[in-house]
Amino acid sequence: MVNRAFNWSTLIIAFVLVIAVGYGLVKIDDSSKKVNWSILFGMLLIFIIAATAWVLVVPKTQISDFGNFWTRVPGFFNGDKLYQTDNDYFSRFAYQSGYMVYVLAVVKIFGYHIFAIQFLNVIYQALILLFTYLLVVKIFNNIKIARLAVLLLMIDLDWFALNSQASNQYLGSLFYLITFYLIMQDKLWSYILSGITLTVGCLIRPIGPVIIAGIVAFTIVYLVFKLGGVHYQKPLRILLALAIYLVLFSLAGWGIKASVNSYGLSNYDPEWKFVTGLDKQSNGTYSPDLDRLIDASKPRKVMAKKEYAALHQEINYLDKNKKWISLFINKIQVLWSSRTMATNFTGYSQNHSPKTVQRVDYLAYLGSIILIVFSWIGSIDLFKMKFNNNLYLLLLPLLAFVSAQLLIEVQGRYRIEFLPIIAILAAVGLYRVVTKKIYKK
Repeated sequence: MVNRAFNWSTLIIAFVLVIAVGYGLVKIDDSSKKVNWSILFGMLLIFIIAATAWVLVVPKTQISDFGNFWTRVPGFFNGDKLYQTDNDYFSRFAYQSGYMVYVLAVVKIFGYHIFAIQFLNVIYQALILLFTYLLVVKIFNNIKIARLAVLLLMIDLDWFALNSQASNQYLGSLFYLITFYLIMQDKLWSYILSGITLTVGCLIRPIGPVIIAGIVAFTIVYLVFKLGGVHYQKPLRILLALAIYLVLFSLAGWGIKASVNSYGLSNYDPEWKFVTGLDKQSNGTYSPDLDRLIDASKPRKVMAKKEYAALHQEINYLDKNKKWISLFINKIQVLWSSRTMATNFTGYSQNHSPKTVQRVDYLAYLGSIILIVFSWIGSIDLFKMKFNNNLYLLLLPLLAFVSAQLLIEVQGRYRIEFLPIIAILAAVGLYRVVTKKIYKK
């Protein structure tokens, strides 16, 4: 049962505390590099302690897709394949093999102990906070907004709760942020390194197409035309980074095909994400009813035809009933304003009472509410302020991701990679609230 009094009082207290802490961070002078770094590393240390504590209180059980990575490790080291049929998880979604290689490497080094994966996730999260800070400084040249971005992201349990699982989202997110930061350095060496980090990011978390689409759009729109006249040097350097990515990713695919998964890094079930994503009944989210379509014991060729028929059935329903717009609206709501469900994926309910679970879930959601509300304010302020065009390097991949999610399956947790970008927008909004003025460069 929902306790409205608890929810509203906690919400108000949370906003008051965030504004109060934000005010304190803004009031601290930013002219001393030593003070600035001390504050940042102090915040990161607090986060590492809190995130590690979270890991220690939730079950070690690996759930859903995360279990596919962790539970198959012993068998693989004993000579088993990652899949039993051509319709198994790692044959249908072979592109997940990149992260599987990472999991195998961690186990090889630290042994079959899930805490190694979990604590490394905490370290990656701390590094994400660090690069969020560096990106804000690069774009806005404002230490105080950077502090606020770190604050807003580090308190979002909806963002960091999945550190207990063998999740590829944090390591992938880290490498994508590093890629953006390297491109913003605008040096030949940084573009070369960005091609490498982009490759690693795509191997770990296969959302590369939307990241690359955003980078290409940034190159065309804001480097070729936005600066006035045609500028070839920067676009050519970004193309160099993309060329390095294509070569390295292809080589990695061949390597994985030869050693780990004979299906390489391909997607052998392209229909499935669209079947789920266009299902009006589930609002484009995972559906157990649809999942029953899949029979792993049957050949992929047989199941592909069944999925293809289901896909056309969903499209015909949307066309006939004119439900496209309502589906898209509902999917956007699921992706951006609902809970990420990250706490659910931890299995927290296994060893805590329903009341405790309900309150923890709500506290986690508060982080998302705070991010969303302040990002609205920050987004509005962007229309009134001047900022470095490098901000578009973050916004365009975000828009590409939003566009892709209109058609394929959505889950609240899929936004985790992009929450650092939302936190940057939210930091601009929080800065406006605590200073009562728009940031002007």
